[in-house]
Amino acid sequence: MTNLVKLQTKEERIQLLSKTIAPFGERVRQLPDDAFPYENFKDLQEIGYPALTVPTEHGGAGIPLDELLTYQQLIAQADGSTALSIGWHMGIMKHLGESRPWDEHVYTKVVKDVIENGALLNNAATEPATGSPTRGGKPETTAVKTDNGWVITGRKTFTTLSPILTYFVVSASIDGTDDVGNFLVKHDLEGVHVEETWDSIAMRGSGSHDLVLEEVHLNKDDLVEITSNQKRKPAGWLLHIPACYLGIAQAAQKDAVAFATSYSPNSIKGTISELPNVKQKLGDLELLLLESEYFLHAVADKWDHHDEEIRNMMGPELGAVKLSVTNKAVQAVDLAMRVVGAQSLKLKNNFERYYRDVRAGLHNPPMDDMTIIQLADKSIREQA
Repeated sequence: MTNLVKLQTKEERIQLLSKTIAPFGERVRQLPDDAFPYENFKDLQEIGYPALTVPTEHGGAGIPLDELLTYQQLIAQADGSTALSIGWHMGIMKHLGESRPWDEHVYTKVVKDVIENGALLNNAATEPATGSPTRGGKPETTAVKTDNGWVITGRKTFTTLSPILTYFVVSASIDGTDDVGNFLVKHDLEGVHVEETWDSIAMRGSGSHDLVLEEVHLNKDDLVEITSNQKRKPAGWLLHIPACYLGIAQAAQKDAVAFATSYSPNSIKGTISELPNVKQKLGDLELLLLESEYFLHAVADKWDHHDEEIRNMMGPELGAVKLSVTNKAVQAVDLAMRVVGAQSLKLKNNFERYYRDVRAGLHNPPMDDMTIIQLADKSIREQA
């Protein structure tokens, strides 16, 4: 099997990735609504996709953010759940490789597993009582220090990719202190359990179940980071989120155009694509996606070509991309369905999945209200 990491050009990688993901959409259509698409991730692991954002010195491809977003859009055009799920792993591995917040020997161990075995990793931070971690709630999951390490207990919700994760990065309050830390928890430790609670109407194949931790014993070095004393920095890798929803909207556009250029009711000559009202909708749809494509990749390119000083000032821009692209993606899918008309409501086609999945973007971080406040503060600072 050809490995993406060993290919030299973006074009070669796109060709192999496109061939690999071609069955994803049809495969998902054949699965029950709440089924996890194991084969999709197995195919991505077999071509080395999880290692693309690992630095080259550790055996990965070290691809830039802009390139990653292109691949994430392609996967999302095939299946949104698969794209969003693998995107968390890809983004976190990119962040870890660039920022190196962990001790080197722990990081090296995890990276080796990713390179050799396609190991997957995701953060487990959200809890029922605290809501989104971006709101600043303190975890109710607790870590108690012992002579040999730590004992961690708690429950995490929205643990995307949970059925096949090798590692969970779990946020927990450290008992007896005001600190919050991130702990590396391997999936096969005693007391680690995934409870299948995911019942969302959107992203049904993301496996975002509850992670239950019942007195899980960890080593001392499994505390990989103290986060409570850190100021939250802009995270370029989170652009995988809008890239996913843009990909879903692009898939809806393709299906709408294919329908419009082939559907010919006997009340007209030619296809409906020649009707002015249909052309208006297709033009509006193209405009939405063009604006999103350029905004997303321009900001990603800026991230790729600037140092930490500039990146630390990009928070409002990154949030603006997420807000703009995800909201435009919702509008775009709605427009595409208006082109197709009542047939877009049939369960047997793709539109019902696009319609459900694209709305999940409105609830991914950062939240729109927080972004608007950031943008307002930015304009005030620049005026002062």
